[in-house]
Amino acid sequence: MRTNIVIDDKLLNEAFLVSSAKTKKDLIHEALTEFIRLKKRKDLTELAGAIGFYKNYDPKKLRKLRG
Repeated sequence: MRTNIVIDDKLLNEAFLVSSAKTKKDLIHEALTEFIRLKKRKDLTELAGAIGFYKNYDPKKLRKLRG
């Protein structure tokens, strides 16, 4: 899809500094991919209270079993 947008030059230059992209098109694709990845990542605070632990859970005992 072809789209014309106005992008802040300072922001664009800074993005190029932290990216390996060589073209504006590659930079935008990389930025959108990263944006989607970050938005899809589950916020750990949403899991509060959702994880149940065994009453007699002993992580030290499990470490001994693994060697």
